[in-house]
Parts: sequence; structure tokens; C-alpha cells
Amino acid sequence: MAEVIFMPRLSDTMVVGTVVKWQKKIGEKILEGDIIAEIETDKAIQELEAEYNSTLLYIGIKEGESAPVNSVLAILGSENEDISSLLKQNKINNNYKRIFISPLAKKLAFDKGILLDNIKGTGINGRIIKKDIERYIDNNLDDDDKKSSNEVNHSNIRKIISKRLINSKIESPHYSLFIEVIMDNLIKLRDSINEKKDLDKISFNDLIVKASALAIKENTKINSSWTEKSILYHNKINIGIAVALEDGLIVPVINQVDEKSLRQISFEIKEKVIKAKEKKIKSNELEGSTFTVSNLGMFGIDSFTSIINQPNSCILSVGSIKKKPIINNDKIVIGHTTKFTLTCDHRIIDGAVGSDYLKSLKHLLQEPLNIMI
Repeated sequence: MAEVIFMPRLSDTMVVGTVVKWQKKIGEKILEGDIIAEIETDKAIQELEAEYNSTLLYIGIKEGESAPVNSVLAILGSENEDISSLLKQNKINNNYKRIFISPLAKKLAFDKGILLDNIKGTGINGRIIKKDIERYIDNNLDDDDKKSSNEVNHSNIRKIISKRLINSKIESPHYSLFIEVIMDNLIKLRDSINEKKDLDKISFNDLIVKASALAIKENTKINSSWTEKSILYHNKINIGIAVALEDGLIVPVINQVDEKSLRQISFEIKEKVIKAKEKKIKSNELEGSTFTVSNLGMFGIDSFTSIINQPNSCILSVGSIKKKPIINNDKIVIGHTTKFTLTCDHRIIDGAVGSDYLKSLKHLLQEPLNIMI
């Protein structure tokens, strides 16, 4: 019997999905495990896998189209099966506005801040093409070829980020603790590790992520989440790594960091950052974090505070490594320091608990051989 396949909710924050590509054509046979289509969510592009043998009888959302979760995506069934009753029952003309646009036109419109609702497509079946965007730009420039402002529609990921950050800031009473760490020994350790030319380089962020997990192991209350009925203390230390994308922020998760080698952690971070930027990361790789590290030091930021990534109780903000005069054995010497900020949910983490965590982190970073153990 034929079955209607609806636009799936592929992440906990997904509201709308876009069909990037159909891997099967109408009338084509499908085997269990075959990839039917590629769906873009608010976080990544994911593959839709067939759960049983069937034939693709109907496509409800074409390539490049977007539709809300639970819209009719396709109908699967037996070869030549009559699906007229299903079409009528499910009102296949999904009640949403479809915008047909070429990838090149879509990028140009985004760069110029143009609302697609204002564009009439002249391509096949009314598809918006690059020339339509260019024509709109030419017709709407003022005498000086300048505009005082550009309006850009919110992307799905930007809408979700906005909602989650507002909720976090409202629900969690934030406070922040600051500490400065001498990094010279960590610099020496990293240089020593990276002397082996046949191996991938270890970054300072890799070392900090591992140290943050080991510090949690010494201060287990940090590894917690608030619920309405109780506080959850997590047994596994899963670190979320904040990654900046072109249209927002995403947090891939490295599981059980405290149990992994430095090189394994480094490999997983690199792999998931690449997948996130290419929108190929899977939803389960973005879930289950118990603590988050946000590093803007690589962008030259001295210090900053972050909004907690719920349901975590803390987020660690990492600044840049700065060369400066420091006091060592009552003498002024030139050294390197980094400023760390721990932002905590005061419902769970008291100041003393957060302070103890930062002391452990500082010790690990200033005596970094402990990170390698």
C-alpha cells in the first residue's frame, strides 16, 4: 500500500526544510537503505534514507523548494499503484509559497539584501535567475547608485539562534568569572608536539578543549543541566565547539573528550568543523553537549563573555594569546597570557564552584604535561 512521506523534522530546532537534490526519479525503484533525497535543515544538509523497498510514485517538493515540517514530500508504493485517493486525501498542493531560484541568483540576492518576494522570475516555470536579480538591482538604484540600507530576510538558522539565545538569557541567571593564564609552557608543549612533520598539527584550541574536559573531571558539578524538577549531573563529558558560519553559529559536539587522546580530539574537531561549514554535519553530531567552548582568540579578541548554550550550565570563552610583561619570581619578564571567561547559570553553579573549575583549568594549562596523561 502506498505511503505518504512528509518533510521530516531532522533536528530539534527544524521548522522548514529545503530539498537540495532528489537522488531518485518518479517511477524508479528504491531499495531499503537507498538515499532518496538530500534535505537542508537550519543546521546542515542531511540524507533521507529509505526504510523499505518501494517505488517513488510522487514528488511533492521539487529541488530547490522549501516547505514546513510535515508537508507532503513524496509518495512511495508499489509500481504503477493508483495513488489518486492519497493525492486527494492529503491535498498535495502544500499550503506554502514556493520560490524557484537558481543557486547563483540566490547568492546574489543574499549578498545584495534583496527580498525574493519582490522578484518575478523569467526562467523556466517562473524560476528566478541571475538576470532577474541584476535587473531588479538596476531598476531600484537611486540617482547616486547608493542605498541607505539593505534588507535581508532572516535565514532559518538565524531565526533559531535568535530564539535560543533569548530564551537562554531570560531563563538562565548569567554571571561570569574571569581569569588570566600564563601560556608559555603550553606554547612550548605545542611546539614540541608539532615537530613531527608527518602528523597533523595540534592547535591551541585542541589543547584547551582537552584541558577543559579534564578540569570538569576534577569539578563534576560543572557538568550539569537544570530541569524544572531536578539538576542533572552528566556522567559523560561532551564538549560543544562553537563554530562561526556565514549565516550563524553552530555547535558540533565531541563526545567523551576526557577519554580521548589529544590527536583524536584534534581530528574530530577538524572533521566536524569542515562538515559544519559544508552543511554536511548530521543532527546527532550537534546534540548532547554538556559544556561548551567558544574561542575567538584566533580572531584577535582579547576577552569576551558568551551566552550559555542550553541545556549546559556553563560556557568557556577563550581570548587570544598576548605577549606582555609578567611577574615571575618577583622579576618582570616577557611572557604570554590568555584571558578566559567562564559564564555560569547561577541556578546550578555557585561562584565557588565556578572558581574551583577555573583554578583547575589554569593549573592544567600552566603545567600542560598533565594534559597528555
